[in-house]
Amino acid sequence: MSSAARVLCLPLLLPFLLAAGAAPTWSVAPSGGGRPSFYTEGEPGTVQQDTVSVTNRGEKPLTVRLHGTGVPIALAESRVRIPGRTRAEVPFTVTVPTGTAPGDRSGEIVARDTEGRVETVGLRLRVTGPELSALTVERVAVGPDGITYELVNRGTTPLTPTLAVRADGVFGRLLDRAPRTLPVDLPPGSRTKLTEPWSDRPALDSVDVRLTVTAAGGASDTARASARFVPWGGAVAGGVGVVGAMGALFAVRRRRRREPDDGGSAVAEQPVERAELTGVGT
Repeated sequence: MSSAARVLCLPLLLPFLLAAGAAPTWSVAPSGGGRPSFYTEGEPGTVQQDTVSVTNRGEKPLTVRLHGTGVPIALAESRVRIPGRTRAEVPFTVTVPTGTAPGDRSGEIVARDTEGRVETVGLRLRVTGPELSALTVERVAVGPDGITYELVNRGTTPLTPTLAVRADGVFGRLLDRAPRTLPVDLPPGSRTKLTEPWSDRPALDSVDVRLTVTAAGGASDTARASARFVPWGGAVAGGVGVVGAMGALFAVRRRRRREPDDGGSAVAEQPVERAELTGVGT
């Protein structure tokens, strides 16, 4: 294209260039002015109220659709028509769900006009209330893949638990794993199933397993389970030998259970699930 042609085309493009660089004709903001975004706080189960303003600075009427994201926002109107040079005030509520853990949540109020232009205004919700750390270890069982169990966060704060494992057989300690941090994060109210590997389980024994979990804030719990390992098959040829061996194991186990635990301290236990394991190598 020649220089002359470009000069002739410029007047035709000028309206589009001005429109692209023109200031927006409408905006959305917290009502009352002076606030760049919304902030509210409350305890679980409460409802907070506020108002959003949509300002039409243009000459023509404007229609926008409104909705909230991120937190439970309910607007009095989802579609608003604003005459030229006018501002619309739209009330809304923010509900803090029951059981929500204390802490900050983020959301937005989103406005979109009929031409697809979008404006947003941020909202920060602070959930108040006591912070409680509590967890339980449940459903402990010894299986072919190891020791399975479930962790439940029964408090109001996220938890990163640690686990200690102990297993005692008839003739002594089989496992004694020091506390270690587990690679899981437990949000409030969550339940997670995990497996603790145990590849060198005994072939013939009667075993008590104890799991102890702890977390920040003083959360802790202990649960136990029992298992019997019986090598049926070629490893033990005679049925009488098996019966005799298991009888001796259980007799020793009963005597051991009558003795006080280490340190003589009482431990609150979960209901025990007994695992009946048979077969060589279980």
